[in-house]
Amino acid sequence: MVIVGAGHAGGRAAQALREFGWTGPVMMIGAEPHLPYERPPVSKGLLTGEQTPERCQLMSAVDLDRLQVSQVVAWVERIDPARRALWLTGGPQQARRRIDYEALLLATGGHLRRLRVPGADAAGIIGLRTLDDAAMLAPRLQPGARVLVVGGGFIGLEVAASARQRGCEVLLLEAGERLLGRAVPAALAADVLALHRAQGVEVRLGCAPTAFALAGDGRRRVQLDDGSEWRADVIVAGIGIEPAVELAREAGLAVGRGITVDATLATSAPGIFAAGDAAEFPGVQDGRPMRHESWHNAETQARVAAANLLGRGERLQALPWFWSDQYDHQIQVAGDPALGVRGVARALEGGARIDFHLDGAGRLVAASGFGPTAALAREFKLARWLLERGAQPGAEALADPGVRLRTLG
Repeated sequence: MVIVGAGHAGGRAAQALREFGWTGPVMMIGAEPHLPYERPPVSKGLLTGEQTPERCQLMSAVDLDRLQVSQVVAWVERIDPARRALWLTGGPQQARRRIDYEALLLATGGHLRRLRVPGADAAGIIGLRTLDDAAMLAPRLQPGARVLVVGGGFIGLEVAASARQRGCEVLLLEAGERLLGRAVPAALAADVLALHRAQGVEVRLGCAPTAFALAGDGRRRVQLDDGSEWRADVIVAGIGIEPAVELAREAGLAVGRGITVDATLATSAPGIFAAGDAAEFPGVQDGRPMRHESWHNAETQARVAAANLLGRGERLQALPWFWSDQYDHQIQVAGDPALGVRGVARALEGGARIDFHLDGAGRLVAASGFGPTAALAREFKLARWLLERGAQPGAEALADPGVRLRTLG
């Protein structure tokens, strides 16, 4: 079995292959010289110093040896589905070589989007995707440093929160009219905006950089499209990723907004599966093609993919779920809010809130929550439980904090 991609989905798939009883060779190929690791701490705990790279690892080197998984740091040059073979460059042998596979998993993740702005290449702009990126950024977040964050999505907001916790002065630019794009409902995005401004982040909506240059004092001079100028010690681009589909496309696999897979994560080529950030899969709730970049998606798809590499024919069943920690607050979203036609708000103790999203038949299709982490976590777990059960609770009961969510399932 061969896994291309040694990140979260690839690492979990390797573990699951052994758990499911595969005793043959397992090779995991990736360009990073690190053991598989979780990515959420890259924009949070690793920047604030609350977490170490070792604690992000899915497994230790001893675990990898015990599992008899071969991790190769190299680049896959091309895949030949007809021959069930691929070609590597680099790695310990530093030579091009052929690897034959019985089944193949593409867990290739994504590439950082780059700012297409004059001077961006020379401005020392930092993207944030890997442990090495975090190791480069963290020491620069010194008290008093002027930090420009471009992008009001989850990564940009988490970096802004981490920088403020380190005592930096932060300006966050979002080209859209609100934060978090379509990832969360507008009301929740407005609450997140208020939180960041209360924490001292200057947020400018509908604003983007137009040029970068080195100033005489060693800082970066940033021209903005509102006509102003800002000087930064550190510039972070948090404008998302592009799925890494190049290998799949060149091998003739079907590709849409990601590597196209069915509900078993099988691609258009026999014996090849895809999982994680790079896969475009049919949504569990409505079958609509979707891509999902989250910890939960990597965890759940890795196990389905591993099972199907072994011919088990398992189908995706896990509903979308993600969270984001910012300061002492948390955002959680489960299901797909876009499927809802009616929203019901439920106030929680401690200032947290959950918005439930119902379809035309009154069925719960999503929940989105925001507030202090301690106040939100337990109740949102129950909200997810209701969602997974396909509950059809009454709107009045959902809105009433006196009605326990446990009784509505």
